[in-house]
Amino acid sequence: MSVRVLLMLILMASPVLAQGFAGLGGGAQGFAVPQRGVALSFPQDHAAHPSYRIEWWYLTANLKGADGKDFGAQWTLFRSALAPEEKPGWQSPQLWMGHAALTTAEKHYSAERLARGGIGQAGVMREPFRAEIDDWHMASRAGAAADPLSALAVAAGGDHFSYRLKLEAKGPLVPQGEGGYSVKSAAGQASYYYSQPFYHVSGTITVDGAEIAVTGQAWFDHEWSSQPLNPDQTGWDWFSLHFDTGEKLMGFRLRDKGAGFTSATWIAADGTPQPLAPGALLVTPLAWEDVKGHRVPVQWRVELPAKRLDIRTRALNDAAWMETQVSYWEGPVTFEGTHPGRGYVEMTGYE
Repeated sequence: MSVRVLLMLILMASPVLAQGFAGLGGGAQGFAVPQRGVALSFPQDHAAHPSYRIEWWYLTANLKGADGKDFGAQWTLFRSALAPEEKPGWQSPQLWMGHAALTTAEKHYSAERLARGGIGQAGVMREPFRAEIDDWHMASRAGAAADPLSALAVAAGGDHFSYRLKLEAKGPLVPQGEGGYSVKSAAGQASYYYSQPFYHVSGTITVDGAEIAVTGQAWFDHEWSSQPLNPDQTGWDWFSLHFDTGEKLMGFRLRDKGAGFTSATWIAADGTPQPLAPGALLVTPLAWEDVKGHRVPVQWRVELPAKRLDIRTRALNDAAWMETQVSYWEGPVTFEGTHPGRGYVEMTGYE
């Protein structure tokens, strides 16, 4: 059975496909489940966790060309397990999916790769750290004594676009939630989740045959779990924000039939995280657009009263829709208000 057929069987079997990749896979029976109080361990936790149902390594970059034009780049590797184990060759129950994107003010380019684990086509190596699918890669450039994620080389491409980027971390790894235990609903579903939000970026992008030198900043997330979202959660709105002051904010809202479930972590300029209580983050859509047959918010008001934060985001390109097996909106934004800056927004589950 081909990788594509296997993946499509998982997608069609999932009653919560609209929730995005985090909703895949049904129940967690037989798989490990995140537990509160378990400390993250590096570099071990940079690698894959095959006893958990779902996992992803996620990079978004806000880039600028020498002429001042803005761009956005995305590199993502997803893992989904048919069974809580790893086996060699075609016996491997691990399925892999890669997404890459490049966003300009005029166009949004996206590409997808599918692979089966165990045959060398895709996977994540711990030492030296390397995440890859086909010819796309995210590989450590760090010295032996440094954390493997402190310096990376990243490359991917698709029809009419590609990028090759070098990343240098200027701050520490940041655990999300309670020391890396990130709660996703009032019912208690959770994941293990940490970020590296302090990357400085340099490199080149190629758009319709034109190579452009770029610099900027990037945000990396690694998250794994076995618990799908609550059945009444229809999707999420996720924000990774770089403020001009050097501070950062990760926040998300999981939408349901009521007010939704929000979570946020305020990250000081030195990397010290301050997890906020559920409900502390307020996100309000301000403007909507029809994108590829989906009605989605393209401007947001984001408030965090505990930090006197009140900003309004604007998408670089309203049409930043990922036309992939699991489709969603993902693109770079800028924002104004009490804390100006730039970042990324991801939205799933909009019909």
